[in-house]
Amino acid sequence: MAVKTITIDLEAYTLLARRKRHNESFSQVIKAHFGRQPTAAGFRAVLAGLRVSESALDAADRQVAARAASPARVVTR
Repeated sequence: MAVKTITIDLEAYTLLARRKRHNESFSQVIKAHFGRQPTAAGFRAVLAGLRVSESALDAADRQVAARAASPARVVTR
C-alpha cells in the first residue's frame, strides 16, 4: 500500500484524534468522514425495497403534526 505524509496543525490533529477509536488508524477515520457519501439514488434504492404498513405511516404523520404544533425553541440566556 502506498502512503503519503501530510502536515496538519495541532488543532486539526486534536480534532482528528478525538474521532479516532482505540483500534482505528487515522486513515480509517479520514476515510469514514470523507469517503463515499450517500446519494439520492442510493437512498431511493433503499426506499424501493421497504414495505411500510399503513399504521406506521399514520404514526409518522401524527409525529410530524405534533412537532409542527409544538416546534423546538432555542433557550436564550
